[in-house]
Amino acid sequence: MTYRGKRRRGPAALLAVATVAATLLGAAAPRPAGHRPPVHVDNPFAGASFYVNPDYARLVEGSAARTADPALRARMRAVKRHPTAVWLDRIAAVRGGSANGGRKGLAHHLDLALARKKPGRPVVATFVVYDLPGRDCAAQASSGELPLTEEGLERYRTEYIDAIAEVLARPKYREIRIATVIEPDGLPNLVTNLNDPECAAAESSGIQVAAVRYALDRLHAVPNVYTYLDFAHSGWLGWDSNLAPAVRLYTDVVRGTAAGLASVDGLVTNVSNYTPLAEPFLTDPDRVVGEGPVRSSAFYGWNPHFDEADFTRSVHRELVAQGWPASTGMVVDTSRNGWGGPARPAAESTSASLDTYVNESKADRRVRRALWCNVAGAGLGEPPRAAPDGYPDSHLDAFLWVKPPGESDGAGEDIPNGEGKRPDPMCDPVATPGALPGAPLAGHWFHEQFRMLVAHAHPPVS
Repeated sequence: MTYRGKRRRGPAALLAVATVAATLLGAAAPRPAGHRPPVHVDNPFAGASFYVNPDYARLVEGSAARTADPALRARMRAVKRHPTAVWLDRIAAVRGGSANGGRKGLAHHLDLALARKKPGRPVVATFVVYDLPGRDCAAQASSGELPLTEEGLERYRTEYIDAIAEVLARPKYREIRIATVIEPDGLPNLVTNLNDPECAAAESSGIQVAAVRYALDRLHAVPNVYTYLDFAHSGWLGWDSNLAPAVRLYTDVVRGTAAGLASVDGLVTNVSNYTPLAEPFLTDPDRVVGEGPVRSSAFYGWNPHFDEADFTRSVHRELVAQGWPASTGMVVDTSRNGWGGPARPAAESTSASLDTYVNESKADRRVRRALWCNVAGAGLGEPPRAAPDGYPDSHLDAFLWVKPPGESDGAGEDIPNGEGKRPDPMCDPVATPGALPGAPLAGHWFHEQFRMLVAHAHPPVS
């Protein structure tokens, strides 16, 4: 990919006037004549060092300090060296400070990334853009602050996206590669969850599509910003009846932006989910065992995509078939899909019963694939890295820890809060066996979960 946009030139007086105008409009200030704009590369993670969030490292250290087992404590502290995405999950998160639980704001994170940049080597920092009006219409645990109204959309544009874009476009940050993960679960809900009244309203109103398009238009305009749209995961969109329609929706949404398909650098799968990167003992969905093909088992329900490596391969193939450039990259969130620990199978099952064969062979130890909230038994997955090999035709730009391991998926009981988050039965271990008990609000630190994830990491933390 090449730089998107033109370098601005002009006399000093015109430059000063344009700078004031740009500031008033929340746009990027023009650069002095002769300054070379950043090159927009195909894969922002390749060859770059990754920004490590000190707010996350502080939470990890807190868990390590309260852990008696010295071996586990050492592995916890090793996690601090790994990069995680920073979630801008409400308007207050952009500025940071006391209104955001004392966490750093967007500009502070970028200042730190810039300070840690090594000469001659790019640095990449990842941020999750996550404050859609009517957010997560099918999941109460992660519902947000902005209502599904025109007023909510206007606040999303002016108080949230414009505020983010203004910071990202500041000239001092032009040497940072800024990766953005845009609105997890937003568009997928408009494909499969229209039987939910809130999701049906989100689809019919057009508000969420308008919000995503606005985010892409504003962020794509900054040359060193890379835009990745969330694309759910194989256990959600893996059926043929879901995958192609989902790509059609994404294609329609992105073609409605100012730059069309060029406004998106790639897609991210498995954000905040637990689907394994690979199922080493279940490699053929059509293999017949006992009563039928493996994909017809109760766990997979005729979904032919068992893991994210196969899913990203199929998604990319469908993207290209619908007109997307072959350079479109894929990213997998591997923060909690390792599934190590004593329950991980060491060999393929020898059972002649289909469901027994699948249950004894699969790395994914969930009782039901639909479980998504603080799932018991999960473990850290592959550490973040650029351009991972070994997954041919999956077109992977990177493995990332988009969901910071140890941050809760949501609470099963009502916890008063000013973040718009509500209790969800999927997070209640009584209503949903397999969810960890005692979970805090989504995005809040969950020590017991972090301890489990480190103990069950696959590969082990080093």
